[in-house]
Amino acid sequence: MHGSLDDLKVELDMLAPGAERIVGTSPPLDIIARDIVFGEGPVWDARAKQLYFTDIIGDTIWKWKPGRGLEVVMKPSFKADGLALDLEYRVVVAGWGGRTVFRIEKDGSRTTLADRWEGRKLSSPNDIIVSRDGAIWFTDPVGGLLNVGMVHEDLQRYNDKQPVFRISPDGKKMTLVTDEFTYPNGLCFSPDEKLLYVNDSRDRLIRVYDVGPDGSVGKGRLFHQYGGPERGVPDGMKCDSEGNVYCTGPGGIFVHDPSGSVLARIRTPGHHPTNFAWGDDDWRSLYITNIGSVVRTRLNIPGIPGR
Repeated sequence: MHGSLDDLKVELDMLAPGAERIVGTSPPLDIIARDIVFGEGPVWDARAKQLYFTDIIGDTIWKWKPGRGLEVVMKPSFKADGLALDLEYRVVVAGWGGRTVFRIEKDGSRTTLADRWEGRKLSSPNDIIVSRDGAIWFTDPVGGLLNVGMVHEDLQRYNDKQPVFRISPDGKKMTLVTDEFTYPNGLCFSPDEKLLYVNDSRDRLIRVYDVGPDGSVGKGRLFHQYGGPERGVPDGMKCDSEGNVYCTGPGGIFVHDPSGSVLARIRTPGHHPTNFAWGDDDWRSLYITNIGSVVRTRLNIPGIPGR
């Protein structure tokens, strides 16, 4: 089911001077999908003009196209979480419960890209991105072994670390990028891909890294530390075309300037955001996955154009 409820509006708070230029004053809120148990992993396919997203607990990868509605891409999905598109517009998947990173081929079959590190099973690949050179970057916390409704068959933990990994563009080499997190979750690049942002759900912070030409990163720096009693932790994270960083956090989606300062908080009443993705032809739509739904709003600054 999808539709537009004209009486719903996004609420904005924590507005810093000039924030309206980015988020507007009264963004709309459209309902894209209902009855999604735990929405995650949204990514917009600009070629096919459609949105992919996951329902982890619902064990399904979905796609939604304007005028056509929802369609199942994969069920069961092995409790899939984050999604991205590779250079050939194929969906690559952080296979949370299935403990793999895999690619969905054009014929619908699955190709495993990673399932082990130094001979031991991955824990639960969470979020995933693809850089311009075709390398695949993903976080591997242990939450898929613990969260009720999201676990798969094997609950044994084999790795002590909870790292960020990088799979080389040719798919032949996987390297550990950093492991200085208690619980790494969302990750994204700056517009020029010279900065990598990684957030930590348990410690409620974002770190930023300088990225070298070979895909290595420098020492992490604290970008922002969240506080407050409201529901929500750092989870989904994206940059816009100006380098502002958007991240889920206590009470909604925070918009940070490139220095880490909070410009605004986007609140979607009745919806608990888990992740989001830029989309539509002008990349100004923000598709937000929630516990229970998928919604869309419109902002003034476009996101980083994706595939």
